[in-house]
Amino acid sequence: MLIIGCDFHPRFQQIAHLDQESGEYGERRLNHPEEASEFYRGLVGKPVRMGLEATGNYRWFRRLLSELGHAMMLGDPSAIHATIPRRQQTDKRDARHILKLLVEDRFPAIWLPPVENQQLRQLLVHRCRMVQLRTRVKNQLDAIAKDEGMLGQQVWRQKHRRQVEALPLTEWRAEQRSDLLGWLGELDKRIQPLDKAVRQAAAADAEACRLMTHPGVGPIVALAYVLTIGDWQRFPRGKQVASYLGLIPEEASSSDKRRLGHISKQGNGMVRWLLVEAASIAQRCDPSWHRQYVRLSMQKQHGVAKVAIAHKLSVRLYWMLRSGNDYQQVRERGSHAGQSGLPTGAVHDR
Repeated sequence: MLIIGCDFHPRFQQIAHLDQESGEYGERRLNHPEEASEFYRGLVGKPVRMGLEATGNYRWFRRLLSELGHAMMLGDPSAIHATIPRRQQTDKRDARHILKLLVEDRFPAIWLPPVENQQLRQLLVHRCRMVQLRTRVKNQLDAIAKDEGMLGQQVWRQKHRRQVEALPLTEWRAEQRSDLLGWLGELDKRIQPLDKAVRQAAAADAEACRLMTHPGVGPIVALAYVLTIGDWQRFPRGKQVASYLGLIPEEASSSDKRRLGHISKQGNGMVRWLLVEAASIAQRCDPSWHRQYVRLSMQKQHGVAKVAIAHKLSVRLYWMLRSGNDYQQVRERGSHAGQSGLPTGAVHDR
């Protein structure tokens, strides 16, 4: 087998490779995409296993390796650099170090979503970014309205839009309002087909349909959660899902002192944002969640309360996937009833 350690950059990659059968070792710098494509196509027919740090701009490279049948492993950058004792860092040293970790079977591989799910993941990312752009446009229009003394309900309905359009503005202020309203209408038109595509994809996924039975969880949240979590059997416990999504606090504890900070935010930012948005609605339908939400809102702030409920929501959605139950069944039986002692993901027959 040919093992390749790769230090990947947008314009090039530095590799170190070792043939385990012949013992042949080599290093190369491959420019993207021509030289890299030619090199890896020349390896067709040989068993290849390569590793590189998790990075961006590698989608085309993963697609190329998948088409050629080469195995690719993505590594945790922080874990990789934690095993480097020296302070000197170059592309060649990084490639050699990744190769060494692969040969010694110490490479900190992370889970990669299936290639066939890439299109749906891109659909969700694109839709969320368009919605964020629309929100920014609405916020600017609200700022104009407040600047002119128009206070009141800020929910964007037709009545609110007509009030903004009727404001007596002049010159460049009026031009700004006109441009923002034009962008708002254009964004609404572009987001509608994206929403339709997400609803269709969620309706075709059995796990997403199960999650949509939970209050506050629509097709966007359900599909994003399913695609991000992937195989739920990767997580023996629900608390590991919350950690994976970055919904647990940072910790710097030592001796008998425990110090907790803000949430780690080390997971998928889009799913974390969606869960926080869904938490506001989910807490209204669960009395215990609502009590905690109100208590935290009064003691701290609404943001802390939303994140706390989002943490609970992420765990409950995991248990819905694990148990195969919908929202009502989970509420009746309890999220962890008869399942906490089964780390493999199996459930008792009842």
